[in-house]
Amino acid sequence: MRVLLADDEITISVTLGDALEEAGYEVISVADTDSALQALESESIDIVVTDIRMPGAGGMKVLERSAELDPERPVLIMTGFAAMEDAAKALSIGAKFYIQKPFRNDSMVALVGTYARVRSLEEENLSLRKKLGDGDEFTGIIGTSKAMIAVFDRVRTVAPTDATVLLEGESGTGKERFALAIHRLSSRATGPFVAISCAALPESLLEAELFGFEKGAFTDARKDRKGRFELADGGTFFLDDIDDMPLATQVKLLRVLQERTVERLGAERARPIDIRIVAATKVSLRDLVRDGKFREDLYYRINVVPVNLPPLRDRHGDVPALVHFLVERHGAGKSFQVAPSTLKALERYPWPGNVRELENAVQRAIALCGSGTELAADEMLPRDDRWRGATEVHDRVLPLREFLREHEVQHIRTALEKTGGHRSQTADLLGISRKVLWEKMRDFDISAPGDEKE
Repeated sequence: MRVLLADDEITISVTLGDALEEAGYEVISVADTDSALQALESESIDIVVTDIRMPGAGGMKVLERSAELDPERPVLIMTGFAAMEDAAKALSIGAKFYIQKPFRNDSMVALVGTYARVRSLEEENLSLRKKLGDGDEFTGIIGTSKAMIAVFDRVRTVAPTDATVLLEGESGTGKERFALAIHRLSSRATGPFVAISCAALPESLLEAELFGFEKGAFTDARKDRKGRFELADGGTFFLDDIDDMPLATQVKLLRVLQERTVERLGAERARPIDIRIVAATKVSLRDLVRDGKFREDLYYRINVVPVNLPPLRDRHGDVPALVHFLVERHGAGKSFQVAPSTLKALERYPWPGNVRELENAVQRAIALCGSGTELAADEMLPRDDRWRGATEVHDRVLPLREFLREHEVQHIRTALEKTGGHRSQTADLLGISRKVLWEKMRDFDISAPGDEKE
């Protein structure tokens, strides 16, 4: 494994270089930006460790060029206090980590080791890539599009490590299924897989569920109870909807990640745990950090290996295979037919609820099929035809974002009308949570017919 070490401070380049070589790495040391860029162009480099400020354009230029040549290559930033703002910018454009000077050489060596293991696994798996996620580990995940092949490859690469994974994707893109796949492909596959949705519980109950409690910790605590962290000991813990985690709970989660211990509510001592964390978010955590709704230090702990799950509208060619798979899954042994014209209509629709919405549409079509065997597009798609017309050539072509928003609003209104304004049934019909439905109705100023029913 070859490391490019770029720093003009001789004490760092010599001592850190020696420490890395003692750890088994081949080190290429340079003292200025131009030499670093030349090394990136002419040498085979696995990991870059660069100072943010050095003679020439500096480490930011090294980061940018490294990303152009090899987007997956880890770049670690060294920075002095005066350059902390630059370090934050470096992280925002792709640096994996930054470490502030002065630092212990063994800390940097350990950090390099973490990313070296991931890099090594990426290279080992390059020749083993499959086009389909058809193994038991990927049960229920269908896709042959380029976007999905990239996800399968990345999951296979990172799963055998213990690195924390952040699954990013819209509601309905299959984040929990991929979290389970990561668990099944890991060395923890025989251990427990424990999942919790941070959006499903209020703050007080969420902490009790996560951390557990001791007898007498509060009024109804009549006996000791393990939390989800402890239940996941030796396995994988999946934190879904981490973007909905309250700030107070984020502080406690950060402590768990740093110390690998968990303290039950009302307990006097912490308990060690051995878990691998996989988290999922439906919105940009970086945006939440900027808005003060998510802790920056926790973000960097969680976002070690990001995996972006594409929305169904970006998975070109996957809809027909998904439809056939879902028809077989929900057909209860009956053979249903889907006409080519129906499949083409389903491919044109943007599916704002993603695979979950498609699955609900297939189930609805099967339920309404009666004694027939051919599933109709009219039973799987919104009643109005405006979305169909927008896919054809018109005098005015809407921008894609405006088109998707317009028809997402109409689709939600159609679902609300179908359920008579019943929010819970509407959310189920759309394949989204009631919370997400409420947020979309608020953001898009959508009103429901009649009074809310529960």
